[in-house]
Amino acid sequence: MIYLDHNATTAPAPEVIAAMLAVLSNGWANSSSQHAAGQESKRTLAAARATVARVLGCKPVEVIFTSGATEANHLAVRGLLAAASPERKRVLFSSVEHAGHLRLARALAAAGVAVDWLPVRPDGTLDLTAAQALIGPNVALVSLMAANNETGVLMPVAEVAALTHAAGAVLHVDATQFIGKLPFNFASFGADAVSLSAHKFQGPKGVGALLLRQGVSLTPQTLGSQERGRRGGTENLPGIVGMAAALDLLGNLGAQAARIAGLRDALESGLKNALPDTHVWCQNVPRLPGTTYVRFGQLSVDVVLQRLDRLGVAASSGAACSSGGSEPSHVLTAMGVPADEALAAVRFSLGSTTTADEIAYLLQELPPLLAPLLCEEELLTAP
Repeated sequence: MIYLDHNATTAPAPEVIAAMLAVLSNGWANSSSQHAAGQESKRTLAAARATVARVLGCKPVEVIFTSGATEANHLAVRGLLAAASPERKRVLFSSVEHAGHLRLARALAAAGVAVDWLPVRPDGTLDLTAAQALIGPNVALVSLMAANNETGVLMPVAEVAALTHAAGAVLHVDATQFIGKLPFNFASFGADAVSLSAHKFQGPKGVGALLLRQGVSLTPQTLGSQERGRRGGTENLPGIVGMAAALDLLGNLGAQAARIAGLRDALESGLKNALPDTHVWCQNVPRLPGTTYVRFGQLSVDVVLQRLDRLGVAASSGAACSSGGSEPSHVLTAMGVPADEALAAVRFSLGSTTTADEIAYLLQELPPLLAPLLCEEELLTAP
C-alpha cells in the first residue's frame, strides 16, 4: 500500500513499539503506588515527561498528559473558560476548526456561552482584520488550530496571540497537525495552551498532551490527584513512553519538511500536467509541507477514492473523523467553495515515509484511470 493519508494517522515507529512493549512487560505498576515497582514507574513517567518537554521546548511542569488531542482541546477550552474572570465569558473559534472541536463550540453555545467565529478568506487563511474586530475585552479565550487538517493552511498564531494578549485574554492552539511536521517550540510559540496527539507523528493512539504555560489558570475537568491535580486518572504509562519515544525520533524537521514539500509540489504539478481539470486549493499560501487538497473537475470524491484504492493508494476525502458523509467539507464551505466542487475534494497527505517512487507511481497510474471519466463529465455538462 502507498499511504498518503498521514494527516489522519501514522504508523507507530518500530522504536515506539519497542519502548511501549518494555513498559507493558516490565513497567506496568501504578506510578502512584508507594512500593518499589510503583516508584520505578514514577521515575519512568518523569523521564518521559522530561523528554516531551525537551523536544517541545517547554518545562516538564507545563506538560499535562491526556488521552489525545480531543481531550486536551476540551480540557483547555472548558478549563480556561471556567477559570476566567466573570466579565470574560466569550469564546472565539475559527470557522475551520476540526469537526470535533466545532462540536464542542456548538455545545458551549447551546449551554449559553457566548461563542463567536473567526472567518477565513477564500484562500483558506484567517481574516486578521475580522479577528482584530472580534477579539475584545469581554473575551475569555481564543481557540485556533495551528494548521488546518484538510487544506494544510497555516494559521497566523503569532499575530492572533498578540491580538489576544492585548485584549487580556488567553490563546489555545490545537497543534495536532503541526507538531511532528514543522519545527515547534512552546516557549516561543505565543500560545498559552497547546494540544497535541501522539498518533500524528508515529506515536501510539490514545495518548496526547496539553501544554499549559506556567502561571495560566485552568480549572480541572476530570478530578483526581494525577498531573498535579489538573487531570485525574491513572496515567497511560505505555502510551506516554511511546509518545516520548516518537518525539525523540523527529530529528531535523526543517530538512524533512523541505523534502516532503518537494514531493507534494511534484505531485501537484504532475497531476495538473496530466489532468488539466485538476484544481489545487490553497496552493499559494503557507501550508503544511505534505498536504494537498485537490479536485479533478467535479468527479465525486467516492469515484476518485475507488480508483485510488484499486491502485493500492490510501487517500481521503478530508478529515478522517468526519469523512464518508454526503455533506460538503465545512472548511471549503467556510472558504466560499460551491457545494458541488467541495464534494469532489480529495486530500493527499504525505509524510516522513513517503518516497519519490511512490509519487512517480501515482502520477503514472492515476491519470489514465481518471481521464476517461473527466471526458464523460465534460460531455454531460456541455451546452
